[in-house]
Amino acid sequence: MDNLAVAVIDDEPIARKQISRLLSHNGYHVESFENPTLLLERLKTQPFHIILTDIRMPQMDGMQLLESVKPQFPETEIILFTGYSSVEGAVSAIKKGAFDYIEKPLTPEKILAAVERAVDKLFLVSENKMLRQELLHKDPTRQILGISPQIRELIKVINKVAKIDCNVVITGESGTGKELVAKAIHNGSRRKDNPFVGFNCGGFTEELVANELFGHEKGAYTGAGDVKKGLFEAGEGGTVFLDEIAEMGLSMQVKLLRLIQERQLFRVGGSNPIPLDIRLISATNRDLEYEVKTGRFREDLFFRLKVVVIHTAPLRERNGDIPFFVDHFVEKYNRLYKKKIKGFSRQAMDILRHYSFPGNIRELEHLICSAVALGEKSWIGPDDLPEDIKMLEISTMSLSGLPSLEEQERAHIVKVLEETNYNKVQAAKILGIPRTTLWRKIKKFRIDEIRAE
Repeated sequence: MDNLAVAVIDDEPIARKQISRLLSHNGYHVESFENPTLLLERLKTQPFHIILTDIRMPQMDGMQLLESVKPQFPETEIILFTGYSSVEGAVSAIKKGAFDYIEKPLTPEKILAAVERAVDKLFLVSENKMLRQELLHKDPTRQILGISPQIRELIKVINKVAKIDCNVVITGESGTGKELVAKAIHNGSRRKDNPFVGFNCGGFTEELVANELFGHEKGAYTGAGDVKKGLFEAGEGGTVFLDEIAEMGLSMQVKLLRLIQERQLFRVGGSNPIPLDIRLISATNRDLEYEVKTGRFREDLFFRLKVVVIHTAPLRERNGDIPFFVDHFVEKYNRLYKKKIKGFSRQAMDILRHYSFPGNIRELEHLICSAVALGEKSWIGPDDLPEDIKMLEISTMSLSGLPSLEEQERAHIVKVLEETNYNKVQAAKILGIPRTTLWRKIKKFRIDEIRAE
């Protein structure tokens, strides 16, 4: 990111000039304004990466400026100047989306440190966007979102497996995108121009499953007036995706095993073999090895299916990907419902990132669909979330079901650090403890490791 544009707003000419000169000497492109109204006018033609503003000003205060700028320019980082008496207000501003605050009297060290932290965040956001675009460029048909280590590894595996025409088993909890992975494998394979056919093996009788997958001959049973091709035939030359494979009955497992071994099928009621060229991708949220041990799944079929096993991680293990899903689903349901929701507020996003999402991506999509459909404001806030998520308390529970005093202390320190963007000076002030004490507690509770995750 070159030529970082910084705006400085202060109604005191000397302070405004000194701050602008300091930042200019340190390589930033700076414009200064004596009041927020002039900045808002300038924003119509010139966006800024960072805005430094005093809180107390006669025409419009820093809080009002924050509320005007942030919805229109969510990626702009806003840093506030504040006196001791308004520190509480500054912390409130951070909750509303401000990046940081600098307590007066101002010093070059304080100003440069705050700006450098904002620059670090801007670089991280920019890098994430570039990585996402790079991944999309490499595989334009791929719709798998996220940049977490789990997703990066998943994409590497998909790209490798797609080129190998072998059977694949995809494991993972419900709602983690197993069918999306199957489609990505198909789209990257030599079969991409041929059909991708999916079928859910759960909730049907074996007779119905056989009829849907294998088809039937005319007169095979009462009501079978014509020949019907099954899904295996429909997928000829392409990929057949069998979801919830562990739900398939034992007699159907025998038929599927024969199909894999002989590369041909018999329609229900038929005696003529039909040659078949398909790739099989199966998915399950169960432990297939355990199903084999209990006798519910054939061991020989298990080994035929699991040439390669791919695991899809639950959303709670990669909550850093949640903002990507939020952007994607907000855009999707804005189009569907003809809305203009800009996104989720910072507070609402924090709640989502701390929620465990037992239903994974499917649950997140349903939540966003509902919020966009019912939303009446530009930004979806905490009050627009379901009650059980909105009231969620972020705390670490002990084995007895109640948090210990030490666990409560750790959770409170983490919460204050998150609210202050891990600014340890500010966090120590809010906690009412010396900085050295905070450093010791961070080391004791291994809090920095949480942030790294």
